[in-house]
Amino acid sequence: MVEENENNSAEFMDAKKEMDKLVYESLKDQEIKPNAVFAKLSELTKAFPLTKGIVNWSRKNSLWPMQFGLACCAVELMDFGAARIDAERKGYLLFRGTPRQCDVMIVAGWVTKSMVPEVKRLYEQMSKPRYVVAFGECATCGGPWWESYNIIKGIDEVLPVDVFVAGCPPRPENLFAALMKLQKKVGGSIED
Repeated sequence: MVEENENNSAEFMDAKKEMDKLVYESLKDQEIKPNAVFAKLSELTKAFPLTKGIVNWSRKNSLWPMQFGLACCAVELMDFGAARIDAERKGYLLFRGTPRQCDVMIVAGWVTKSMVPEVKRLYEQMSKPRYVVAFGECATCGGPWWESYNIIKGIDEVLPVDVFVAGCPPRPENLFAALMKLQKKVGGSIED
């Protein structure tokens, strides 16, 4: 009885191996094309010319800034989110808590040399395409501390900056104008 069970299981294993081999050989010549649901967005934009405009429009109108501030300009960034500016109604105020959900980094304040690796890491974790706004004199050119040994002279030494916002402290209205300019740049109205 034990020998019969061993023979049956051996035959079963041989049959399974043969069946797997037949299935593999039959599928080897066939190329499985991806379903439209699982196609990449870049492939769809190449296939249909109209979709490129739709993608640019959606990127332009859905900027997701990251919620972090480095110095005193962050207070002005908080004022941007207050009721007086009403940025939320215009679609600019969906600050996200993690870099993987964001595509706009607003560098508000001075950046110390010890903070540069952390800012770079946050930038690299952001979803692509990603944009950087230098908010205030410190983020633009080092501000009052431009001669300091530990402050970098502008975030553009570290990251590619798309829009600069002047002022010390910069007004929230200036950030509003910078995001409108960034929207035009993302939409293709303004060249680099």
